[in-house]
Amino acid sequence: MKSITERHQYILKKLQDAGFVNVQDLSNEMNVSHVTIRKDLKLLEDKNLLFRTHGGGSKTNPYINDKPVAEKEQLHADEKHLIARAAAKMIGHNDSIIIASGTTMLALARSINPEKHLTVITSALNVSLELSSHLHVDVLQLGGQLRQNSSSVMGPYAEQILADVSCSMLFLGVDGIDLEMGLTTTSLMEARLNQKMIDAAQITVVLADSSKFGKRGLGKICGLEQIQHIITDSGIAPSTIKLLEDKGINVTIVEK
Repeated sequence: MKSITERHQYILKKLQDAGFVNVQDLSNEMNVSHVTIRKDLKLLEDKNLLFRTHGGGSKTNPYINDKPVAEKEQLHADEKHLIARAAAKMIGHNDSIIIASGTTMLALARSINPEKHLTVITSALNVSLELSSHLHVDVLQLGGQLRQNSSSVMGPYAEQILADVSCSMLFLGVDGIDLEMGLTTTSLMEARLNQKMIDAAQITVVLADSSKFGKRGLGKICGLEQIQHIITDSGIAPSTIKLLEDKGINVTIVEK
């Protein structure tokens, strides 16, 4: 059995490699109880070496504060552009899709230039404006309460429209992806609208740069079992890719 020093070294090495650790995995790998692992994580957090999360630990603070859309647009801009281009290739002729809100969704709208008809339903005002000049794109703008930090609408009016539609794909941006909690955003109302979008789509494709992994927002959108595809960049840890694929999720990695 490992000593406390050896356990801490093991935990910190795994944390460095993957960005997060899981109590269950650490318990199995080191053959100690969950209680022992939780005590180890508490001691390491007290030394400012990690952040404890529900069921594990993270090397970065997992709890997200909302930022204005103009500020978020500058973060990981190159990665968002590449992710958006990969997502645009998934859209077929005469397709009907939903595009949620967020800066990666705006990058997706800028990457769309269909040669044939496309119907887009969106909650994002900036996405609608971006697509409004395209000859072959019909845009259905959802209505409701304006959320300024994401330039999007939310609330029961938007949800009511989604209850009456069915689309092939939803392209969804998130503020956090946690392997236990699932997909999250910083707004409870937006999380609820995103849930309705998932219900209205046959396939949910999450567009998220690698900085979103191991993070949590206030509002839970859904568990990982409800999504089919994630497009992200090469900053994601290989161990995270494997865990996602083990859950049956297709993972596309874009490279600079």
